[in-house]
Amino acid sequence: MKQITLGSTGITVPQNAFGALPVQRDDMELAVKLLRRAYEGGMRFFDTARAYSDSEEKLGNAFEGMREQIYIATKTGAKTPEAFRKDLETSLHNLKTDYVDIYQFHCADRAYRPGDGTGMYECMLEAKKQGKIRHIGITAHKLQVAFDAVETGLYETLQFPFSYLSSEKEIELVRRCAAADMGFIAMKGLAGGLINQSKPAMAFMTQFDNVLPIWGVQRETELEEWLSFMNETPSMTPEITDFIEKEKNELAGDFCRGCGYCMPCPAGIQINNCARMSLMLRRAPSKHWLSEEMQAEMKKIEGCLNCRRCVSRCPYELNTPELLRKNYEDYKKVLAGEVTV
Repeated sequence: MKQITLGSTGITVPQNAFGALPVQRDDMELAVKLLRRAYEGGMRFFDTARAYSDSEEKLGNAFEGMREQIYIATKTGAKTPEAFRKDLETSLHNLKTDYVDIYQFHCADRAYRPGDGTGMYECMLEAKKQGKIRHIGITAHKLQVAFDAVETGLYETLQFPFSYLSSEKEIELVRRCAAADMGFIAMKGLAGGLINQSKPAMAFMTQFDNVLPIWGVQRETELEEWLSFMNETPSMTPEITDFIEKEKNELAGDFCRGCGYCMPCPAGIQINNCARMSLMLRRAPSKHWLSEEMQAEMKKIEGCLNCRRCVSRCPYELNTPELLRKNYEDYKKVLAGEVTV
C-alpha cells in the first residue's frame, strides 16, 4: 500500500483511511473494537464529524493515550462564529484531545474567506493560532463550491465525493487540487452503496497520487476487506478497467447517492432509499427491498406534497420528486411481476 501526502499539510498515511460515520450505528464496545483493529491493520487516518452523533466520542475512547500515533479529521456544520467555537470545544472534549489535525467546514455551501462578513474563516485562523487545529479543510458536495475552495488557496484539504462513477469534472477537480498542493480526501468511494465491489473501488483510487479515500466502516467483515488491501493492493488491470466501464454505462445519468441531506421529508418519505430503489433492487439482494416494510415506505411516495424542499437541499441538484416517481413506477412493476430483478 503506497503512502499519500495530503498536499501542504505534510500528513503522510497509507492510501486507505477510516470513515467513522457508520460507527455511530454501533454500540461503544464494537465501535472501539473496530477502530483499534483498523489501527492494528495499518490505518492511520480517521475522519469523523460533530454531526455524526457519538462517533467522535467513540474515537476518543478508542485512541486515548495514543494521540500522536494517528491523524484525526473532524468537521463543523456551524454557520456562526459562536456555534463554531462551541462545536470545536465539544469535538476536542469528545475526542479526548487538545488538537485536531484537520478541521473542516462540513458540507459547505460556500468557500468562506477572510473579510466576507461571516467571521467563519477568521474562526479557523484563530483556532489554528491557539493550537487547537493544525490544518484548515473544507468538505463539499457541489462542484462549484469545491472549485471555488481550490481557487481561494485558503484551504489545505478538500473532501469531496469521488469514486469510479465520477465524471471527468470530478477528475479535473482532483487534478486542480494536486496542482494547488491541496490534499484531496475522497468520501463516498462506494457511491452511497451503489458500488458493491471493493477491489475495483480501491484499484481506481490508486491511480491518483494525491487522493486519500475514507471508507465508511460499520462491520468487522467490511473492515477486514479494506485491511486486506494493505498488503495486496489491487491495481487497474484490463479486467477491472472493463468492469468499471460497464458499471459506468449501467449507472449513467442522475442517481441518488443516499446521502440523506434532503431529509426529513414533510410527507415522511424515506427519500435516501426510495429515490434509488430501482438501482438497489438490481445491485443488492432484493428480498429486503421488497419486504412489506419497504412496500409501505414506497407507498408514501403517493403522498408527496411536491413542496420541493428536497430539491433545494440536494447537494447534487437532482429533481428528487421526479426520481421518486420513476422509482415508484418501476417498483410497482417489479411487485406485479412485470419486471424481473
